[in-house]
Amino acid sequence: MSIISSIRDAAREAPESGIVSVVNYGRTREGLIPLWAGEGDLPTPQFITDAAAQSLANGETFYTWQRGIPGLREALARYHTRHFGRAFASDEFIVTGSGMAAIQLALQATLGAGDEAIYLTPAWPNFAGAVGVAGAVPVAVPLAHDEDGWHCDLDAVEAAITPRTRVLFVNTPSNPTGWTASRETLESLLALARKHGLWIIADEIYSLFFYGEARAPSFYDIIEPDDRILFVNSFSKNWAMTGWRIGWLRIHPALEQIFENLVQYSTSGVAQFMQRGAVAALDQGDDFIASQVARAQTARDRACEILRSTNRVLLTPPKGAFYLFFGVDGVSDSASAALRIVDEANVGLAPGTAFGQGGETSFRLCFHRRVDQVEEAATRLAEWIRKL
Repeated sequence: MSIISSIRDAAREAPESGIVSVVNYGRTREGLIPLWAGEGDLPTPQFITDAAAQSLANGETFYTWQRGIPGLREALARYHTRHFGRAFASDEFIVTGSGMAAIQLALQATLGAGDEAIYLTPAWPNFAGAVGVAGAVPVAVPLAHDEDGWHCDLDAVEAAITPRTRVLFVNTPSNPTGWTASRETLESLLALARKHGLWIIADEIYSLFFYGEARAPSFYDIIEPDDRILFVNSFSKNWAMTGWRIGWLRIHPALEQIFENLVQYSTSGVAQFMQRGAVAALDQGDDFIASQVARAQTARDRACEILRSTNRVLLTPPKGAFYLFFGVDGVSDSASAALRIVDEANVGLAPGTAFGQGGETSFRLCFHRRVDQVEEAATRLAEWIRKL
């Protein structure tokens, strides 16, 4: 028996990221404009880093509350109350070592070996990967697509439910498509979950990256106290904190000790100085978020205008998040085409093959960068497309 074959099947079969493979191919190219990753181009604001640095200077380098320091959980309650229009309490929040860790804890709490989790595709690949590593079964339900954009096929979601289904994962606004569920769609999904006794894992990380209104519709708008919804989120996107690896869960308060135990047996908590920075982000960061959303909307509109001028791009401007997910006439394999685009246009895109069913012929472009960079990248892409 080889050393590889002796590793657990679920771990051995975990797929390589199709995004990272392109990043590794092109990351050292001089002059390349990298629009492949889901992050902006600005470093973390100083008011956040100053708070973390002050915490270090104060000697806050010891073990601390595994569920999160009281000050951060209180700040999370204030942030949610401010943005979602109802009262929240600190005991509804658990601090995690990244948004990905929040998802893993939610899966540990709701899924066992052989259980099924439904998710909507094209989708950020980490959820399905984490389900598989956990020994459960990810079940993809493709979003419908037409000239008006992406839509959730509620009949297809219900048809995918089996006696083994335990979880419905809903990411809205969506990475990579920008699909944003309406309140009515959320109500229908919640009704399905109630009918079949399912847990919803709600990933609303992009809820404030919504164009035209203050935020996207949310399960927070319709939830009842005992609904089985776990909200997973991260500091990464709103506050330019992708490298900090800090996130949170919103849970029913009755689950507080259970989730603290799960934190204990995974990361054992988040460094206190990082949590101090997160408090500053929540309490002082609303203006920073608003400025980033405004900049992203301008970049989105310019990129759409330039790419559409080729008359060969299949593109619907997204209502939320900060990605264009588009197809190009004549391109059927986005994985190989993404490598060509690195070589021939010096632009880094994520191939749609990385996002599962429905994404095979598309590309994801992150427009959460300086507008002039996005314009230059879109111009290079348009020139490449015209030469096909």
